[in-house]
Amino acid sequence: MKGLELCEKYYREAAREELWQHFPDVMPRAAAGLAGEGSECLGFDDEISRDHDFGPSFCIWLTEADYADYGAEMSAFYRSLPGSFDGVPARRVMPTGRDRVGVMTTSSFYRKFTGNAGLPKGDLAWLRIPEHLLAAAVSGRVFEDPSGEFTRIREGYRSFYPEEVRRKKLAARAITMAQAGQYNYPRMLKRGDDGAAMLALSEFLKAAISMAHLLSKRYTPYYKWMFRSLQELPLFEDWYDSLVMMSEHPVNTMNTERIERFCIYVVKLWQQQGLTKSNEAFLDPQGWELYRRLTSEQIRHLPIQEG
Repeated sequence: MKGLELCEKYYREAAREELWQHFPDVMPRAAAGLAGEGSECLGFDDEISRDHDFGPSFCIWLTEADYADYGAEMSAFYRSLPGSFDGVPARRVMPTGRDRVGVMTTSSFYRKFTGNAGLPKGDLAWLRIPEHLLAAAVSGRVFEDPSGEFTRIREGYRSFYPEEVRRKKLAARAITMAQAGQYNYPRMLKRGDDGAAMLALSEFLKAAISMAHLLSKRYTPYYKWMFRSLQELPLFEDWYDSLVMMSEHPVNTMNTERIERFCIYVVKLWQQQGLTKSNEAFLDPQGWELYRRLTSEQIRHLPIQEG
């Protein structure tokens, strides 16, 4: 059983009825679920994941007022729940995994990942949030949310970046892909500078996977899950093996051809999404042209690769 399924079953069978009995005035305004950090929130957990910060658990999200009045009591109730469930041992919490589950406020949850108690106000506020933290903020599953407030904010983030912000990021990724992959990587191979070639390829791959997520309107997760998340993007399902092949053989002249084919495909998607009319396969001019057409006063004058 995957972690999300385990945790929802735990909530519904071991906690929900008692929570509503003990806190009938609070639960109609509360939300329950599991979201945030952890491979189980992304749906990527496996046997290896179970060695830490994994197990029967969930989050209760309260309003600020309800947390002030009931937070301590509800937290004590949460701690009284059985640790193990359905044959799965109790959650073993590492120092870095504290406060991922239990009772918290809706505003503190979103502030932890985005710096905002609710949705960001303005394009610059969106740009300041690292992509992997946005991926965490919208991960997991809401088990129930009678008032809809937690879900309202969640759906605002899940709707993805404002289009001008997305285009700014697309331009930045295009420039990095061009400089690191199309230009510097083959030059480093010619020089026999394998270390620099490997670093250039790494920069290209990170930008390419981010590009794939941006074109799919999905947030790029934490670096160790970037390749795994790529498998979930229908637009790029045929490219996963090619990018993995590059990572497995970072010093290989065949990678220059793989890079070019991927960039040609990106241009095709840009055309389909109305981002360019050009067939230019070198992504540097494509990125600069998209950047010059930005209309947002807040981000138009930022350095092209910022964000």
